[in-house]
Amino acid sequence: MINRLNYHHLRYFHEVAREGHLGQAADRLNIAQSALSVQIKQLEERLGFDLFDRVGRKLVLTEAGRIALDHAERIFSTGDELLAALAQSGPSDPPLRIGALSTLSRNFQLQFLAPLLKPGACAFSLKSGSLRPLLADLENLALDVVLTTQVPPTGEGLVLAAQKIAEQPVRLHGRPDHLHHASLADLLAQEPLILPTEDVIRTGFENLVTALGVQPRIVAHVDDMAMVRLLARAGLGLAIAPTVVVADELASGMLATAPFDLGITEPFFAVTLPRKFPHPALAGLLRGLAGVA
Repeated sequence: MINRLNYHHLRYFHEVAREGHLGQAADRLNIAQSALSVQIKQLEERLGFDLFDRVGRKLVLTEAGRIALDHAERIFSTGDELLAALAQSGPSDPPLRIGALSTLSRNFQLQFLAPLLKPGACAFSLKSGSLRPLLADLENLALDVVLTTQVPPTGEGLVLAAQKIAEQPVRLHGRPDHLHHASLADLLAQEPLILPTEDVIRTGFENLVTALGVQPRIVAHVDDMAMVRLLARAGLGLAIAPTVVVADELASGMLATAPFDLGITEPFFAVTLPRKFPHPALAGLLRGLAGVA
């Protein structure tokens, strides 16, 4: 008979390792503490190593315990992913679940979604929010991809893949009659400006005005690109934004772009979690969008 690992024991061990306390883990699992202790002892005997040291009233992982926990988390993550994938199986592809940073340009999101708007394309869901909750949903397999202008933070044991799918020049956009200036320095010194709080744009702009030696007049600091667009349309000032943000207004002539290169670009990333069962439409979608201008 093959001497296999008992994954039921491994699940109990995982709960105890997370709680750091036998009694609390037993309460979560709704079993007797003595029964749980027996299960952990059987796993230790099977592995040939102690998994915990008792420090006061807490259980602390040994080196073998830390190795076991790492493998257990990967095993259960793969199992959860399999259940999530199969739960959505059917005669057609499941919806592609997309998360988008709430400050992300709506026009850019439409560019990303364009292949999914064609007849016969798979359905999709779109969720907006701040980066950390979206990445948590990605980790929990509630999302397939997250769109953002930021490279996600590393650490905390989570391995993410951030693929740059576009890069847009950041320019000055506003009412045409406000753009007739002899130089970029004159324009920045004289016209009211709408500045996004997004890190790449804000930092690039601060470096620019420092290099030019001008004191800009910022009339609005805005954390939403849709509002940057609306304020520029209303004539409050010139928007410092990627061209895609005001594409409709530029096409209609409502707004125009100043003829000066700011030397600022904003990247757009598609963040995914490496998975054994990725959405079947995702790889093709990202290949088609890589390098979008």
